[in-house]
Amino acid sequence: MKVLEKALEWGGTKRDVVFLILSGIALIVSLFDLAPLPFDAAWIAIVLCGVPIVLEAVVGLVTAFDIKADVLVSIALIASILIGEHFAAGEVAVIMQLGALLEDLTVAKARAGIEKLVHLTPRTARRLRGGEEEIIPAEEVAVGDLLRVLPGETVPVDGVIRAGQTSINQAVMTGESLPVDKTVGDEVSSGTVNQFGAFDMEAAKVGEDSSIQRMIRLVQSADAGKAKIVGLADRWATWIVVIALSAAVLTWLVTGEVIRAVTILVVFCPCALVLATPTAIMAAIGNATKHSFLVREGDALERLAKVARVTFDKTGTLTLGTPQVTAVRSFLPDLPAQTLYDWTAAAEQRSEHPLGKAVVRCWKESGGALRAAEKFEMLPGRGVLAETAGREILAGNRALMEERGVSFAPEHFAAAEQYLQQGCTIIYVAAGGRAAGFLALADTLRPDAADMIRRVKEAGAEPVLLTGDHENAARQIAQTVGISAVQAECRPEDKLRWIAESEQAGRPVCMVGDGINDAPALKRACVGIAMGGVGSDIAVDAADIALVNDDIKELPHLLRLSRRMMRTIKYNLTFSMTLNFVAILLAITGILNPVVGALVHNAGSVFVIVNSALLLKWRWKGGRDS
Repeated sequence: MKVLEKALEWGGTKRDVVFLILSGIALIVSLFDLAPLPFDAAWIAIVLCGVPIVLEAVVGLVTAFDIKADVLVSIALIASILIGEHFAAGEVAVIMQLGALLEDLTVAKARAGIEKLVHLTPRTARRLRGGEEEIIPAEEVAVGDLLRVLPGETVPVDGVIRAGQTSINQAVMTGESLPVDKTVGDEVSSGTVNQFGAFDMEAAKVGEDSSIQRMIRLVQSADAGKAKIVGLADRWATWIVVIALSAAVLTWLVTGEVIRAVTILVVFCPCALVLATPTAIMAAIGNATKHSFLVREGDALERLAKVARVTFDKTGTLTLGTPQVTAVRSFLPDLPAQTLYDWTAAAEQRSEHPLGKAVVRCWKESGGALRAAEKFEMLPGRGVLAETAGREILAGNRALMEERGVSFAPEHFAAAEQYLQQGCTIIYVAAGGRAAGFLALADTLRPDAADMIRRVKEAGAEPVLLTGDHENAARQIAQTVGISAVQAECRPEDKLRWIAESEQAGRPVCMVGDGINDAPALKRACVGIAMGGVGSDIAVDAADIALVNDDIKELPHLLRLSRRMMRTIKYNLTFSMTLNFVAILLAITGILNPVVGALVHNAGSVFVIVNSALLLKWRWKGGRDS
């Protein structure tokens, strides 16, 4: 069914293009009388482009008394035909249909990505009963059921670990770049992924109450408050119709010449007004595309021009989303830090834990060669044990060291605390049973993040860090890039609430994110921008704009471009309205007839298109941009 709908939509667009081409050729033939036809060639344009406009206007009036710009266009079309000015009628019809086509091409349907999000919901669960394991549909899990989750599986429902230790990838719910170690008594959420180590859990929230189902509902409802922008010509349509009809009727009554009245209707048709917005939007979208922004919603740039705050997720947006070894400290006088790093990488080379893999990757990137390791043992939720260089190496968290009786001095933990305050994760290392040192790992900042934030401020928007990561990590990143407003440890519903409160306070928000957990916020914000390169498909589908290559330094350009686009639209509107009123005065005095009036009217439309086209190559060079 969806394939059929897309085919029909594309088929309709191609049909409109063909109709416009045929109608344009017909108008040229009519104007210059190029072919001996038994009828005026302008009738082709009237039938192909004019009839749909009249039908839509009639349906709108009859079914909902909805007065739009097409009402005045229909009146002008019919009046022109009645007095025999077929070219004028065809020209107006073509211009209006061109505007409608441009709007259709720029206003895309929202793609919520709900289907992909639903696929994240586990289909089955492993239930334990009487010592036996049975696989059941996930929707049949009841509160209190004992479930088993194997390595690599997705947690089926919310619950509490009753046996086992593991590490959970919680990026779906919190966006955290690093996995979180879990043990007995810790809570786990549906949709998160068990990295390794089987564990048994007791189901606490199932079905519609589970975290992943709440996420789905958030995405489905998040755009309910996002106002859709109505074309300015339609917004003013009632007044335009009243003024145009009043002027035409009064002119007819005073002069007794119906042709003057029809000319007023022709020149008052809001063709340039209809073209003012979509042509500027199309040109701005073309400009944005050159800077790697894929604009998925036609009115997204119009909304972006109004934002007061730009909120950023941390992981994968301001940072690269991959943990890096940022410090190596040795506590043994005879053990250089580089050697400690070497031994730890050797011990971690067969680890399945993301932190262990990060240590190995960073060691290789630094030019180090991995030495052999023996007697490797994975300690789920704790760390690893291996033998290398004739020594037993123990690498893991603080709990592991305490369990194995390795004594770290208070000053050792104090040294590690400095890095913990910066949002780092610590891997403690023991060699031969002695406290040897530690490695600090952290998500790395994008090299152009600080400069981008500075230019966002210069563009007149307040940057805000809105992240599910820990307070220390969030504040460290915010301080580094120059963001003063920080909201940390936010779940998806917390981000949604904060954005709603900001917009209710009159401060529209642009949300920039990359993860599945950002999808509701991207959908709810006035404008959502997703990192298209590293971001999840669901985040991209929920956003209005996707940054294809994740080059965030271009974001300030997009902000300024949106404001420049609105400035261009205002110029277009001012010019088109001024031209219309001047043409009306000339029509009232009889200087313009319907055909000349249509040509003058057409010249205004051409000006609007040319002025909008200047946006294609626009680049801010300082000074005003709004």
